[in-house]
Amino acid sequence: MPEQHQKTAEAPPDVAPTQVRYEVAAPKVARIVLDRAEKRNAQGTIMTYQLDAAMRRACHDDEISVIILAAAGDHFSAGHDLSMTEPRTPSSSERVTLWGEYGGSGWEGPYSREKEVYLEITERWRNAPKPVIAEVQGSVISGGLMLMWMCDLIVCSADARFRDNTGSDMGVPGVEFFNHPYELGVRKAKEFLFTGGWMTAADALACGMVNHVVPRDQLSAKVLDLAINIAHTDRFTLKLMKESVNNAQDEMGRRQAMRTAFANHQIGHLQNMLLHGFPIDTSRLPDSVRLNLERAVKNWKATGRP
Repeated sequence: MPEQHQKTAEAPPDVAPTQVRYEVAAPKVARIVLDRAEKRNAQGTIMTYQLDAAMRRACHDDEISVIILAAAGDHFSAGHDLSMTEPRTPSSSERVTLWGEYGGSGWEGPYSREKEVYLEITERWRNAPKPVIAEVQGSVISGGLMLMWMCDLIVCSADARFRDNTGSDMGVPGVEFFNHPYELGVRKAKEFLFTGGWMTAADALACGMVNHVVPRDQLSAKVLDLAINIAHTDRFTLKLMKESVNNAQDEMGRRQAMRTAFANHQIGHLQNMLLHGFPIDTSRLPDSVRLNLERAVKNWKATGRP
């Protein structure tokens, strides 16, 4: 494997610790690594904006043609961070869309935050002009699927497994970046969502959600070889091909479907607020997560704001 030159992704000046690493893995190939293995790479506000900075850095570097998105540790991503230990909202200097009003009353604040942090940023990553390859191992749960699905190609280890339990366990109808029908097909997507069960790497390959399945010890080498192969193609031609394919998918109705699903996601949150006083139903979650969130519910009721 070519020598890697590690650099830390530029983070906003008031954000720490570093949760994303930036590497030049080979000529013309950037490798962005989710670096929160102790939390199974759960995505919170800090990771989101550090990843955004890293993606922007790779896209704006004329020496880079292909981007790899990888993750440290045994698991690609456990989904959205439910620990309640990170800043809930980004600072005004970090925000990358114009929606704002994260402190708005009622549901304006939570809606605005989810619209940027989970929907619009993920959509922008999906439309990054340079090809992005996901290097996936272990478990990928709910919000972790969004990080994987925004990539153009997906290579996973044989022990990888995938799950969206937001509907079955939390009372919310799927993650914000609702790409399920386009990744799995309609009937597989319904089964995946209705049951909240695990999908194996072999099943993911069979339905076309991933491009390749390899042994865990060959994963990084396979992804790097693929990236180097793609990087031989003219960079501008790569950009144009990606844009053409993404546009074809959008013309099939993907963007409108995404907007409808995001609206339904918000209805799910509001239903839970009415029934449970919290944006998700915590009753089916593991005790380690549930008890922490129940404490947060008490705090939210005391302050009057989620």
